[in-house]
Amino acid sequence: MATEERIVGLDIGTTKIAVIIAEINESQKPRVIGIGTSRSDGLKKGVVINLEKTVESIASAVDDAEMVAQAKVESVFCGIAGDHIRSINSRGVISVSRSDREITSTDVEKVIEAAKPVTLPMDREIIHVLPQEYKVDDQTGIKDPIGMMGVRLETDVHIVTGAVTATQNILRCVKKAGLEIEDLVLQPLASSYALLSPDEQELGVALIDLGGGTTDFALFFDGSIRHTGVVSLGGKNVTNDIAIGLRTPVDQAEEIKKVYGSAMSSLVASDEMIEVPAMGGGEPKQISRNVLAAIIEPRMEEILSLTLQEMKKSSFYDLLATGIVLTGGGSLMEGVVELTEKTFDLPVRIGKPQGIDGLEERTSSPIYATGVGLILYGWEQMKGEKSGGRLKGKGWLRKMKNKLSQYL
Repeated sequence: MATEERIVGLDIGTTKIAVIIAEINESQKPRVIGIGTSRSDGLKKGVVINLEKTVESIASAVDDAEMVAQAKVESVFCGIAGDHIRSINSRGVISVSRSDREITSTDVEKVIEAAKPVTLPMDREIIHVLPQEYKVDDQTGIKDPIGMMGVRLETDVHIVTGAVTATQNILRCVKKAGLEIEDLVLQPLASSYALLSPDEQELGVALIDLGGGTTDFALFFDGSIRHTGVVSLGGKNVTNDIAIGLRTPVDQAEEIKKVYGSAMSSLVASDEMIEVPAMGGGEPKQISRNVLAAIIEPRMEEILSLTLQEMKKSSFYDLLATGIVLTGGGSLMEGVVELTEKTFDLPVRIGKPQGIDGLEERTSSPIYATGVGLILYGWEQMKGEKSGGRLKGKGWLRKMKNKLSQYL
């Protein structure tokens, strides 16, 4: 529920659903009062493939969070990711409308509108239009042009789009779970609110979310998001490799990965042994942990190498002065930091959510980065609403809800 007192973040992932409920405390800062999680059974690579199972998973996570918080959830800030997400950079230009040449919020809205593509494919819809910087006449690098004097106003924006059907299915699942959506937020953007410092975003940083179904990333420079992308591989691919390589059930392979997995075989002693359950209830077998690492490492190298290739498509890749921040469940595996440093030749750290009080022992884990980020994003939006600021994306969301209403 997003009211003056509470904000709720809903992270719909390929492997888990997480719901975080926060209230605004006396110091005007969000404080977590409830967390609920459930297994995600109805998605593949961030896209809904079984609507009913997804609805059940969302409802289960909401019920758990409500029980802990002793509060009812009615509406949420919902994260979105998946291999259907695409992004582009664009530019808009307008003439300042007022006769005295003072730039107003109306001019800012007009120039952002002018930056949107004239046409989009029928199967795609805009999720975010994120201003990077403005230019007033010949003056560049402006973050907020309102109140300045000028004749010509330009803006560079980052536009995030998603497949219409994939987005509608997410909206429909949330609606069928009995919830309203306050806003739909790209997951790496949400996570950045919880993980990245202003200095990192200013000097240049990459955020990589090692998720279950996909690996999502975002590049930041000069205080703005500059490039986003998705690699259609994630932790589930690693788990499947283990299940096949060790001939063990997938559920057992996932547990083995979490407890004993390492992304670099050179970090594991060859004489360390682990027990692996057999298929069909047969006798478990003993294998070297080094063998497990030898299965994991090639897949993790592939994921990170493909992410590097996608990042290098942006000119901002060479400006990552502060390096890389890892998040998501995959970031918890032993050796991931070392392998990422080797692949990118940049400093790497694990991102732990900051900026929020309450249940710190749980919310400080990278697996809750998107959920915590959605809370902080929602709080920024609420503060903007109270002060008369413009809420980005609500017009798009309203149109999507109107389209969806004809199917419900």
